[in-house]
Amino acid sequence: MTVEIQIADEATPELVAAFARLIPQLSKSSPPPTEAELTEMIAGDASDMLVARVDGVILGTLTLITFRIPTGVRAWIEDVVVDDAARGHGVGDKLNRFALDLAKAKGAKTVDLTSRPSREAANRLYQRIGFQPRDTNVYRFSLEA
Repeated sequence: MTVEIQIADEATPELVAAFARLIPQLSKSSPPPTEAELTEMIAGDASDMLVARVDGVILGTLTLITFRIPTGVRAWIEDVVVDDAARGHGVGDKLNRFALDLAKAKGAKTVDLTSRPSREAANRLYQRIGFQPRDTNVYRFSLEA
């Protein structure tokens, strides 16, 4: 099994189809992004869309967000998903390590992410890579009625 990580540079039909297959494995409540939404994310200065190809097929994605705030450059990993068929083969590890290297190259001193407690394998992976739980509260304000 050959795993290659790339930064997406265009919203190809292959990428749109991959997200249509992968996002339902991550979230039951969020629809997959459209071609236009993928194009917007790929073109955005703050986001890098990483794709993992396993034997040439996109079987994983991760979005790295980097931005400057008054206290420095911040980085967040969002929406990591690896196809069920590819889990347990190091795809998530390679995606995250690529993202960490990229964040460092962009000047970030730390990288944050969140993961639901029910995603036990993902949480074990993050801890194995070296992510540490933070002593913080995460709050969310819903803007939808």
